[in-house]
Amino acid sequence: MVLLDNDTFLTRLTIMFHKARNIGSVCITMKRYDGRNKHLPKDGSKKLDPQEYMCLLRATVSNKKISTVVHPKDVNKFQQAYCSLLRGNMDGLKKVKKTKTKVKATQ
Repeated sequence: MVLLDNDTFLTRLTIMFHKARNIGSVCITMKRYDGRNKHLPKDGSKKLDPQEYMCLLRATVSNKKISTVVHPKDVNKFQQAYCSLLRGNMDGLKKVKKTKTKVKATQ
């Protein structure tokens, strides 16, 4: 998985959306990231958590994976760019067909 800076991640994500328009889908995950690469075993004592967490975003299309880490000071700028990117590229969604069910009156 390639760790990119925020602007490069958004441009590559746009390319992924264009590739997935014909065949496939884009899977995006977002989660809290504390900067650790390895899991720490649980102890009986609680440790103090850092005050500010980063945000880890991952995107996959078929076998290509990209990721980025957004720092707390850059969240607003990144979210605006990310939101406009999603609005522009989510035009191929299909409407869900609702099935009408008849409810029988109970006596």
